[in-house]
Amino acid sequence: MANLRTLKKQIDYCLEEVLFDCEMAICFQPSKEEEIVKVIEEAVAVRNELFTKAMNPAEPHNKSLVRKHYSALRREIAAVFTELCEKLSQINEK
Repeated sequence: MANLRTLKKQIDYCLEEVLFDCEMAICFQPSKEEEIVKVIEEAVAVRNELFTKAMNPAEPHNKSLVRKHYSALRREIAAVFTELCEKLSQINEK
């Protein structure tokens, strides 16, 4: 199990990647800025939600459940940020 600090860094890293992609998309397609800003707002909201989940495991005294919680959280991080990148790709294809 990774420590909490590493997990939070992973969340921030994924957010930074999405934000960088959004900023590049705005530079190349300024006409779609409003749609891209919505993706940015959603990404920040997701980051805050994931931090809340990371800081508050369901059963903090049961190591097995904590491991499962963080494992599920890692899968959720990958899925959510992949979904945000796909949204951005769809905006850019239009």
